[in-house]
Amino acid sequence: MTTAKKGDLVFVHYTGKFDSGEVFDTSADGSPLYFIVGEGDIIEGFEKAVVGMTVGEKKTIHLTPAQGYGEYSEDRVISTDRKNFGDDFEPEIDQQLALQLENGERAIATIVDFNDESVTLDMNHPLAGENLHFDLELVDIKDASEMPQSSCGSGCSSCSGCGH
Repeated sequence: MTTAKKGDLVFVHYTGKFDSGEVFDTSADGSPLYFIVGEGDIIEGFEKAVVGMTVGEKKTIHLTPAQGYGEYSEDRVISTDRKNFGDDFEPEIDQQLALQLENGERAIATIVDFNDESVTLDMNHPLAGENLHFDLELVDIKDASEMPQSSCGSGCSSCSGCGH
């Protein structure tokens, strides 16, 4: 029986839940999430849990913030001049923006406050600081050369490489 290992292309169905049991994301109604093990495109705890699984195997994992999206940091809440967004920008609370940072990286920011002069952005991942629980099912293992053209499997929020 083949087990998932570094360098494999894996397909995983998952359901992500908070401590309360509330589901925050699932692939159950769609295509499985896929990624190459060891590429770092998925949160560390999720990726490590898949290593050693066999096709058809199911497991439930519990991740601390350190194994998921990190601790919530007040230092990642910043205020910036509203003019940086252009004259036609109409901010809304909880609106998410895809930003290009000065170092070239892309980031998702959530608007948490604004006024006529400034916009306050939360640069923390929406799941930062949360304990996460995942029900996993390994659906398939393939050679990494068979990676589909899209860089992100199901577009889930678990995929840190896609900015979700």
